[in-house]
Amino acid sequence: MEPLGIRGAWVFAPRIYSDDRGSFAELFRATEFSGDVGHRLDVAQANCSVSRRGVIRGIHFADVPPGQAKYVTCVSGEILDVVVDLRTGSPSFGRWEAVKLDAETRSAVYLAEGLGHAFMALNDQATVVYLCSAPYAQEREHAVHPLDPAIGIVWPVGVRPVMSQKDATAPTMAEAERAGLLPSYRTCLEYAASRGEKPHSRPG
Repeated sequence: MEPLGIRGAWVFAPRIYSDDRGSFAELFRATEFSGDVGHRLDVAQANCSVSRRGVIRGIHFADVPPGQAKYVTCVSGEILDVVVDLRTGSPSFGRWEAVKLDAETRSAVYLAEGLGHAFMALNDQATVVYLCSAPYAQEREHAVHPLDPAIGIVWPVGVRPVMSQKDATAPTMAEAERAGLLPSYRTCLEYAASRGEKPHSRPG
C-alpha cells in the first residue's frame, strides 16, 4: 500500500503472476493491509457495478460515524477513480486525487471514512468491485456534484459525462458544507482512533 496525497487514501499495485494459462493476483491481504494502513478493513458489504463509457458515479460519501471506507478495484475495462477530501477542517479540504484503475494492472484504491469517492468509466462494460466497511444505508448517504468547478476534477476530455439523476442534481461542495452535510476532519480522526488506528501510519 502506498499513500496518496490525501490523508486516509492509499493505492495498492498487486504482483501479477502470468503463464500460458493466464494470470493470477492477490487483490487484498488483510495482514499486509493493516500493517501498512494501521487498522483492519472489516468488510461488511461487497459491491459490483458495471458502467458504460462516460458514466460517472459519485462523488459519494457517508455520515461519520460510521462512514463507509472503500477498497476499490476494476476487474474489467478501465476507470478513472477519484478520491475527494470532503472533511471540513482537513489540511487538504477540497483536494482531489485520481488514479487510473484497469483490468491489466489490477491496482486498487483504499479511501477511509469521510472521504468522497467517484469514478468515470473509460470504456463500455467497465466493471468495478469494491469492499465496504459498512453496509449501505440510504439515510446516511450523501453526494456532491462531480462537476463542481470549485473542486475542479479534471475528467478525461472527449468523454461525455453520464450521471444518475441523484448525482446530476447533487449540491456543490460549498452548498453541502452550508447544509451541514460534510463530515468533520476531527470527527473522522476521533472515529479512527476509537478503532485503534495508529495515527502515525496515516499520511499527511
